Amino acid sequence: MPKSLLHCGAGGGIDVLTLRKSEDRGQGEHGWLSERHSFSFGGYHDPRFQGFGHLRVINEDRIAPGGGFPTHGHADMEIVTYIIEGTLAHKDSTGTGAIIYPGDAQRMSAGTGIRHSEYNASQTASVHLLQIWIEPGRQGLAPAYQQAALPPLSGGPQLDLIGGPDGGAVAIHQDVRLWRAIVPAGDSLSVPLARNRKAWVQLIKGSGTLNGIAISAGDGIAALEETGLVIAASSPIEALVFDLQ
Repeated sequence: MPKSLLHCGAGGGIDVLTLRKSEDRGQGEHGWLSERHSFSFGGYHDPRFQGFGHLRVINEDRIAPGGGFPTHGHADMEIVTYIIEGTLAHKDSTGTGAIIYPGDAQRMSAGTGIRHSEYNASQTASVHLLQIWIEPGRQGLAPAYQQAALPPLSGGPQLDLIGGPDGGAVAIHQDVRLWRAIVPAGDSLSVPLARNRKAWVQLIKGSGTLNGIAISAGDGIAALEETGLVIAASSPIEALVFDLQ
């Protein structure tokens, strides 16, 4: 499976900034579930978008009241769930049972094998979330679950480390750092990138620009050979930033 996204521009080279428009993502409608796939997933396949570095899956899901994913298994994957609106009830074979809320950081290491279920915790309101899969740094990890609250919103621009190999609210067993970016309307936020790193930015809410490129909710941008990112908001922005090897 390809380890990175390569997008050829008109001149045949790799674009330094590649925009993945929201409406161009894979789509699925299943009654209880509405889903959008940034990368190839399940029955959806796009040879241009197979993943990006160790980032394998970003699915935007809306789950109807009472709906959800029954118990099923995974192995050798770091799975992060980011709640946008609503609440999600999690259970897994490690004995963990938890409710995941907006503002929580959550990571499940599938490791040598884990079985879990994810259901909308409400019978009256839908839950809106991002499901993220990251390939681990090594196989055969012990299955594990971790959940913690992110810092409260300050009212200004802020960049919060959701997880990584050496800090953040939760541990991610890979050389990936996942940030939550919040930018009020009319403001901007700078995200530095070290040399030889790349980034994927997934816009959750709002609109504005990223390094001068117009972005709106649901869009993703792959950034190669950039020394930093500047997110400017015309309407309040909430985004995830993946800093990748």
